[in-house]
Amino acid sequence: RRARPREDERAGMALRVFASRCARGAARVSSARAFATSPSTTADEPPTTADEASTSSTHRGEAKTASFGYVEVDAREKESLVRGVFERVAPSYDVMNDLMSAGVHRLWKDYFVSKVGVFAGMTHLDVAGGTGDIAFRVLRALQRVEREAELDGQVLDANTRGKVVVSDINPAMLREGMKRATQRGLNQEQLTWLEGNAEKLPVEDESVDVYTIAFGLRNVTDTRAAIADAYRCLKPGGKYMILEFSHVENEILKQVYDFYSFNVIPKLGELVARDRGSYQYLVESIRKFPPQEKLKSMMRDVGFKHVSHENLTGGMVAVHTGYKTKD
Repeated sequence: RRARPREDERAGMALRVFASRCARGAARVSSARAFATSPSTTADEPPTTADEASTSSTHRGEAKTASFGYVEVDAREKESLVRGVFERVAPSYDVMNDLMSAGVHRLWKDYFVSKVGVFAGMTHLDVAGGTGDIAFRVLRALQRVEREAELDGQVLDANTRGKVVVSDINPAMLREGMKRATQRGLNQEQLTWLEGNAEKLPVEDESVDVYTIAFGLRNVTDTRAAIADAYRCLKPGGKYMILEFSHVENEILKQVYDFYSFNVIPKLGELVARDRGSYQYLVESIRKFPPQEKLKSMMRDVGFKHVSHENLTGGMVAVHTGYKTKD
């Protein structure tokens, strides 16, 4: 009986922080640039059932379809459509994430990487990570851990040091990440870049210790195929981690978040990037993504064990974790 008030207090605090960030972000953007005049369309949120949200692709007769936001498209077309979205937003990707999360994404990513469990000599694969937001954090942690290991007497060389592989389907995102790595002066000897589709990555079986995907799984055509391929890539004992926009559970917070998503984000996308459509898609793609429990079930279905999830900011984002066991 006493637990409920504490939950309400946490939700209320998350709501106040998010609303405050939204207001400050909107004020900064509106003062920076006049409203764009390019044609655009708007869409109110239609009712979406749990079954609709839980499937990334469906069959209609012989034609396989996939959801591109609220629009059902030929599954073969979704990859190119999503590629187009991210080619357009790549130069302003940080701004996009700031708009989508009112700036809180930086805290979510810091927390996510803190749960990775970086260790000397590990192979880390970050998928849909073209701009390097997660990979750079992991690389810095890996280099710090390996310096400490060497101070403790462990001998590491080019063959035994860990490595971080950044994979993305979109070359524009990878180019943006490479540019940022250079601009930030990162030691890139342990960093490699790989173009590939998350549904079938050009990665050897059982070659990865930790596989992360942050804010990318909802953009693949076949969610189940991407999860299954992650399982294939991981070594026995390997760890799979997903950071993704999810489904808000507190009703008050959900109402504020939905209003912000559908009424503010597309307009800010038009103001900042002169691209309302891409931001409209990104908002809609969140609503079509499987809710927390359904995603856990999908992970278990392909073989992951000890599957869990943790909601952040009231469920706006969730961290899902699973393991490929050694037996």
